[in-house]
Amino acid sequence: MDIAEILKALAATLNDEGPAVEILPGEAAGSHRIDTPQDVPEGTAAVVRTSGSTGTPKRTVLPTDSLAASSMAAAEHLGTEGQWLLALPVHYVAGLAVLTRSLYAGTRPWAMDLAGSFTAQAFTAAAGELTDKVRLTSLVPTQLARLLEDPAPETIAVLRRFNTILLGGGAASESLRSSARSHGLNIVRTYGMTETCGGCVYDGKPLPGVHLDVAAGRIRLGGDVLAAGYLDDPAHTAERFLLDAAGRRWFTTDDLGSYEDGVLNVLGRIDDVINTGGVKISAAAVAAAIEAVPGVRSALVVGVPDPEWGSAIGSLVTGEATGESIRDAVRSSLGPAAVPRRLLQVPELPALPGGKPDRRAAISQLAAAGRE
Repeated sequence: MDIAEILKALAATLNDEGPAVEILPGEAAGSHRIDTPQDVPEGTAAVVRTSGSTGTPKRTVLPTDSLAASSMAAAEHLGTEGQWLLALPVHYVAGLAVLTRSLYAGTRPWAMDLAGSFTAQAFTAAAGELTDKVRLTSLVPTQLARLLEDPAPETIAVLRRFNTILLGGGAASESLRSSARSHGLNIVRTYGMTETCGGCVYDGKPLPGVHLDVAAGRIRLGGDVLAAGYLDDPAHTAERFLLDAAGRRWFTTDDLGSYEDGVLNVLGRIDDVINTGGVKISAAAVAAAIEAVPGVRSALVVGVPDPEWGSAIGSLVTGEATGESIRDAVRSSLGPAAVPRRLLQVPELPALPGGKPDRRAAISQLAAAGRE
């Protein structure tokens, strides 16, 4: 099924002229198919599965009104609407959001070929097909890193042609953001999830109509962009979607953060803390320390089961920096307990189809390397 058919089905459900849709990956790489989910609440436009990066994917119910609120809030914040380049799978919320924003804006998106791995050449060719004066795209950090690694002049040219490049799906290292700035790219960092119809906090600030709160260190999100809940899963719905004393509805995330002076700072996931030998270490802090080392492109830090330490700090690293320089840098900035006991240099970090880091794959790689 091509993007034109998916757009047609989405347009019908958003206009109350067709059933709700659930976009799923097809048999061929990069392909998709549409199912019609049954017994969905009235007003449902789409059912989207969470990425499942750390657990079993949930089927999230997205109402038409929530998708509309998300699209309109993004357009209001950016101050413009335009033509989108689709570079993410549409069975995940970030890809779906590109299509719904295009439908509400009345513009025709262009989809790059997702059958193969993401490459700078494929992205550059697809971006060259855009015709609108205002051009937008949504990427994950892994994709932007590939685009900016020894980039060809034509790749930089098409990237500069985008009015805005939304960057979400995970933390972007300071070195990546610095590289983007050096090339004059307009990057907007986004934060959100399937349960909020995608990104709803841009550069740390909530979009119009989005409520943001940090309770006991845990990030909560509210507003018209919220999902209705999880299909056929009332227990998880009741656990995550709560009403406060004032009757306001919130989604409780798995992320820790601080919210000061109107700006959100995401500190990492709740399960990001690794207890190694009785010492609690932030995986995000270790990853940041590693990514600050000259020669490191990116890092993924996880806890690896260990018979002696309970969990050993493990890291997959891309780039040319030596293991010794990486360990010395972590020891200097965070202390000896934070130094990765398992360190593996790889060509690319493992990623889920939507581009998010695949932590379970990383644990498996590091565990296997430790047994060799």
